[in-house]
Amino acid sequence: MKKVLLGMSGGVDSSVSAIILKEQGYEVIGTTMELCENSSCCNFNSYIDAKNICKQLGIEHFIYKLSDEFKKYVIDDFIENYKNCRTPNPCIECNRYLKFGLMYEKAKEMGIDYIATGHYAKIEYSQEYKRYVLRKSKNILKDQSYVLYNIPKELLDKVIFPLGDFESKEEVRNIAKEHGFKNASKPDSEDICFIPDGDYKSYLEKNSDIKATEGNIVNTEGNILGKHNGLYKYTIGQRKGLGIANEVPLYVIGFDKERNEVIVGEQDKLERKEFYVNDYNLLLVDKLEKATEVNIKTRYSQKEYKGIIEMEGDKIKVNLLEGGPSISPGQSAVFYVNDIVLGGGKII
Repeated sequence: MKKVLLGMSGGVDSSVSAIILKEQGYEVIGTTMELCENSSCCNFNSYIDAKNICKQLGIEHFIYKLSDEFKKYVIDDFIENYKNCRTPNPCIECNRYLKFGLMYEKAKEMGIDYIATGHYAKIEYSQEYKRYVLRKSKNILKDQSYVLYNIPKELLDKVIFPLGDFESKEEVRNIAKEHGFKNASKPDSEDICFIPDGDYKSYLEKNSDIKATEGNIVNTEGNILGKHNGLYKYTIGQRKGLGIANEVPLYVIGFDKERNEVIVGEQDKLERKEFYVNDYNLLLVDKLEKATEVNIKTRYSQKEYKGIIEMEGDKIKVNLLEGGPSISPGQSAVFYVNDIVLGGGKII
C-alpha cells in the first residue's frame, strides 16, 4: 500500500482529501504544520480539528514545527518586499518552501511515497507533453494553480491534489457532512494566515523597523499633489484613500523609494504591456526556446490576458497583447497554455 503525507489545516478541504485518499487505497498520515502563533490556519483550534478528523478516520496525525523556517522564508520575505516597495504573495512562498519543500523532505525521511494537500488544482500525466503537468481545478472559482506554479517540476509525480475534479465547494462540504465532520461548515480562511485581522500595515509597524514616514504624493511630472504617511501603505493600482482632489481619478502607478514619493497618474498609466519576471519556474518545458503565446495572470483573483513570453538574458520578457491589468513588482505572473501551467515568475 502506498503511503501519502497529507498536510491538514483543520479545514474542510484537507479533511475531505483524507477521505478521498483512503478510498483510493492510500495509507494516509496527516500532518499539521506549526508555522506561527495566532495564525488563522495553524492555531491551537486547527491542530485539534485536524487531530480529531484523523482520529475519526483512524489515521495517524502529527504536528510538524516549522516556525523558524516560516519566519525565514515567508515572514522575512514579506517584510523585505514592503521595505522595497514591492507587493509580496506569502502563499506562494509558503507553498514553495514549506508545503512542497520541507514537507516533502519530511515525507522522504519517513519513507512516505507521496505528499498531498487540499488545494484546488490537478496533476496528471500528459501524453501530449510526455510529462506530469499542473492543471487548473475543475472548480474554476476556487482554482489555486496560480499559487502553485513554484512546485519543483521533479516533484509533480509525487504530489496529489484530491479535490481537483470537484466542480464546487458545496460538493466537498456535503462529503464532510455525510461523514459527520464538525468542520463541514467551517468558513474558508481568506486573509494572510499570519495576519488574521487583515491589517498588514499595523503588522509591519509592530514586527519590523518599517515606520510611517511622511513624504510627497506626486504626478508623473513631479508636481506635488498631496502627502502620504508611509510608502508601505500603498499598492499599485490603488485609487481610494489618496486624499487628492482631481477632476480625473488618480491611481498609484509607482514609487520613488529614494525620494520617499508615491507616484500617481490616470488609469491609462497603469497599463504596462511590457514587463519582466525573474526567479522563474518552468513546469511544462525545460527551457523556453522561442517566443510563446500564453494566457497570463498577474494576480490570483485577476482574469487572464493573452501575451507572448520569451527569454531575454536571465529573465523572461512578457508582452501583453491586450491591456488591462495593473502590474505590481513582487507579485507573480503565471503563464498558462489552455488549462495547463507552463510556469511563472516574480514581476520585477
